[in-house]
Amino acid sequence: MTQITDERRFTRPTQTSTTVTADAVEHAIRHTTLRALGFGGMLAIALIHLLDVIGKIKETPYLGVMYIALMVASVVVAFYLLHTGSTLGWLAAGLLAAATLIGFVLSRTTGLPNASDDIGNWTEPLGLASMFVEAAVVILAAYAWTLARHERRPGVHASVAPQVSAGR
Repeated sequence: MTQITDERRFTRPTQTSTTVTADAVEHAIRHTTLRALGFGGMLAIALIHLLDVIGKIKETPYLGVMYIALMVASVVVAFYLLHTGSTLGWLAAGLLAAATLIGFVLSRTTGLPNASDDIGNWTEPLGLASMFVEAAVVILAAYAWTLARHERRPGVHASVAPQVSAGR
């Protein structure tokens, strides 16, 4: 049996340092920032529609149900983006925001079935906020998708891990 001296018991073994390149750090910061912006954008879409859902349920019940589905989907996608930052998450965020933006434009131009009251109403504050946030999420999603395809590595962890393990 090996006897451990007090000196060995209370000291830490020396650790080898790992080197992370500046590119990996820049990549991690860029993707973390994108994920945070996407998370906030998706939650903002949910909040904007939460503020208007009661009126929609009273006016046009099917639109109220669509608002609720949008809010749930937006929150799910927001947390998926926050957790993974994957291209699938960005695709979901971009498509959801684009579909919502298209629905808004249709409601203001041609109108929707049983809902023609908003035709021409382009200055409603919640509507303007909605258009801004949805367009921003679409642009972010397109940027993140392009960035992931260009770098050929969809997540932050995948890009940093090989460099950390190579330094050991």
